[in-house]
Amino acid sequence: MSHGRHAQILERLRTTDRVEVRELADALATSEVTIRRDLDELASAGVLRRVRGGAVSTLMRSDELPFGVREGEAADAKQRIGAAATELLRDGESVIVDSGTTGVAAARALVARRLTVMPMSLHAVGILSGSASITLLLAGGEVRPGEMSVVGPLAERGIAAFRFDTALLTCCGFSTESGATAPDIRDASVKRAAIESSARTIALVDGTKFTRTTLHVICEATDVDIVVTDTTAPGAEVERLRAAGVEVHCV
Repeated sequence: MSHGRHAQILERLRTTDRVEVRELADALATSEVTIRRDLDELASAGVLRRVRGGAVSTLMRSDELPFGVREGEAADAKQRIGAAATELLRDGESVIVDSGTTGVAAARALVARRLTVMPMSLHAVGILSGSASITLLLAGGEVRPGEMSVVGPLAERGIAAFRFDTALLTCCGFSTESGATAPDIRDASVKRAAIESSARTIALVDGTKFTRTTLHVICEATDVDIVVTDTTAPGAEVERLRAAGVEVHCV
């Protein structure tokens, strides 16, 4: 439950300079003691600074939240999306799995499948390395601390040496107007390389991503073949994607 409150608190800090303990307690139907504890935990994660009576954000608008904070955001939806996306794969396929929390959810769903997989996150490598049915490929490159994604020219060259059947793409923002976006330029570049080296792209997009646009463009929305999302995705966005020829699965 705390993950849900944390996500709501951070969502408020995206649109306002300061949040107040009393207002948050009323809005989230909980006690001020609980809100203070939530703010202290988020301050420890480095995403806000405690001030008298509340907190202020320490992140710029384009900054991404820490992996551990994002992992609890829409967690159930991400698990459903990861599982549904893997059901679209055929046994024997070669797959590149993007980094990020939804990429980790997809990796968990892949463990029992018979596939060749290149994960772009050390989180996912740890999950898949124990699978007896997965042929695991590793790309070189630099590892981003905390995020544990693999980035840089070595990673991009490693991806370019293969032709994958499917890329499972993740992003921090997605819309028909702005496309798929990411807050880190190195991650965005690796994601583009994955798309270019794959016969098809399945975007894993929970409903919260449709309300956000981050700094770096990965691709246009119509550059992906399939979007797997959840039932909180805005209906108008889903219809626009389908009208543009993108297959959309809501789970």
